[in-house]
Parts: sequence; C-alpha cells; structure tokens
Amino acid sequence: MVTDMKREATVTISKAEYESLKQQVAWLMEQLKLSKRRQFGTSTEKSAYDQISIFDEAESAADLSAEEPDIEEVKAYRRRKPRNAADRLPPDLPVEIIEHELPEDKRLCPSCGGSLHIMGRETRDELKLIPATAVILRHVRPVYACRDCEKNAEHATLVKAEMPEPVIKGSFASPEAVAHIMTQKFVMGIPLYRQEQEWERNGIHLSRQTMSNWLVRCAEDWLKPIYDRLRQLLSAREVLHADETSVQVLREPGRAAQSKSTMWLYRTGSDAKPPIVLYDYQLSRSGDYPAEFLREFQGYLHTDGWDEYHRKLPDEIQVVGCWAHCRVTADTGCPATAGPSCARIAGGNAHWLGKNHPPACNRMGDEAATWNQKSEGCVQKGMSS
Repeated sequence: MVTDMKREATVTISKAEYESLKQQVAWLMEQLKLSKRRQFGTSTEKSAYDQISIFDEAESAADLSAEEPDIEEVKAYRRRKPRNAADRLPPDLPVEIIEHELPEDKRLCPSCGGSLHIMGRETRDELKLIPATAVILRHVRPVYACRDCEKNAEHATLVKAEMPEPVIKGSFASPEAVAHIMTQKFVMGIPLYRQEQEWERNGIHLSRQTMSNWLVRCAEDWLKPIYDRLRQLLSAREVLHADETSVQVLREPGRAAQSKSTMWLYRTGSDAKPPIVLYDYQLSRSGDYPAEFLREFQGYLHTDGWDEYHRKLPDEIQVVGCWAHCRVTADTGCPATAGPSCARIAGGNAHWLGKNHPPACNRMGDEAATWNQKSEGCVQKGMSS
C-alpha cells in the first residue's frame, strides 16, 4: 500500500518581515475590536471622574493625621422601606382641609350610650390638580371730559386713565397665554399643532399660525433685549465654552429643505452663578460666526478640535481643548492595548490643548504627558492612527 505523505511547507522570512506582519495582525485585531465596540458598545460618553481631580484625587482627599475609625458591630433589624424622596409633596403648596365629622345624633357610645369626645385625628393627603382655566381680560377705561370746556372752550379736554400696553398691538394675546405656549413648546416639547388641538378641546379656536406669530413677535420685542444683555454678561467672563451642531430647517426662504444649518452654543463655565447659555442659529459651520458673536470677548474659549475655532478667532481669544474629547479620542484610538486606564487619563494629548491655557490645564497636561511616557506611547499611537 502506498501512502501519500503530506509535507508541511516551510517559508523562511526575515525578522523585519515577521515584525511587520506581527504589527499588521495586531492592527487588524484592534480594528476588529473597535468595530465591535462601535456596533455593540455604549453610545453615551460619561465619565465618573471629575476632570480636575483625576490626577491629585488621593492627595487632596488624604489626611494622614486622622485616626482610623473604630469598628462597631450593629445588630441587624428590619424596617419598612421608605418612599422615594421624589414622591414627597412640597411643603409650600396650599392646603385645603376637609373635615369629616360625625353627625350630632351619632356621637354616642354604641356600648353604653355615653357622649363621645375627640381623642385624636386621622389625616390623609391627596394631590389635587386644578385644570387651567381660560378667562377673557377686558380692559375698560373711561374717558373723562370737562363740561365747562365743552361749553366755553374751542377744544374739549379729554383725560384717560393709564392702561398697560398689550403684549402685541392689535392682538388678544396676553403675557400668560404667550408664556404658556412657549413653555409647552420649548420646555415640554409639545408642538404647536398639538397645542392647537388642546385649545380646540377647550372650546377656543387658536390656530398654529397665530401661535407662531405670537412666538416670533414676542421673541423679537421682549426677549431680544434680554438676549443682548446676557450676551454682554457672557462676553465679560474669563472662560467660555462653545460647541456647534447641524440642524435642518424646513421651508426656509431661499434654501432647499435638505440644506444643513448650524446651531452654535455659547455658555459660561461652572463657576458662573447663575450660568448663561445662549444659542445662535447660523447658515453654516464657518468660523466667521463665532468670531462675530464673540467679538467683545477676551479670554479662554473651551471647544472641541474643530479647525474653524483656531483659524478664524482673533488673538484675544485663546482656544483651549476639551478633556472629554481627549478621553474619547484616546479611548477610541487604543481600545485593545491601553485598557480602561488609557480612557480615564486621556493619555498624552496635552499638546492638543494648545500652547496657552489656564494653570489647571497646564498642570493636567504635564501629568498627562508623564502618564503617556509610562504607558509606552499607546495613546499617541491611537491618535496618529
């Protein structure tokens, strides 16, 4: 019997070729893990660490002079689980008391027939909601005239009482009605066509076009001055945050429905009390818009890596990077080799924050550079790939 023997082929390659193939396999494995992470991993980016306290958390919280607490053994016991704190009624709500009294003929003891007295009271609270009630405010002011002037003077003298100006001239809109529509739309997210249906169910015909006109007019006449004042206060701060996102506006004059516009956002830092958050709608993502909006601002602008911030802003504005974006980029760039510590520290991306930044950023950048050296440059590899 003849048996065919299969021989394994041996291929000889150089060490340089072997190392190159090894790096390619490692790179392909990282791409596979990254693809699976994007497809099946979490989509939100939240960090449990305070950005400033990443590097000195132990040093800031430690107290070496404090004594260790004594261990005390507590006997276990059972108790009723308390209600959720969010379900408690606020104490400042008005209280309507309803007394449930026994009739006079029933205040006798069923055992001996003696008279009963109050020994205590049982209470039970209920949350009662009063639906919104629409009323018509009819402003009436008399017109006063002088009878003597009517008889003897060439012109009659007329005097009127002072009366508040309407929110919109020639309209029956009231401040309460406009505020209700704004709150329902922009806070509760209820579109105008659904509000129109709600008004109709209450017997009031108020079209969405009329409500739209009210919103536009009141925004221009009453809210625009407040917006301009908030913009002045925002520009006077030392540190600001900026971001932008694309939006699509239907039926915009002169533009196709598929056109993309940009909503710019500017806000103060966490040190501002109260905080200021302003939106600025523009047609594109050009850096000319933040340059115009922040023309009176001089200080640090905290943004992402969008190039328009660096190319179009004046020299009085120092653009500093975002540590959250650093962490996300580092976490995305080396998911296979670096592990969770790389995502937590955001690696050696201190150079990405720019040359001029506040002292806290300088300190964090130095710590990040040190960490990057210890982690053998894994983050720099992820950023360059």
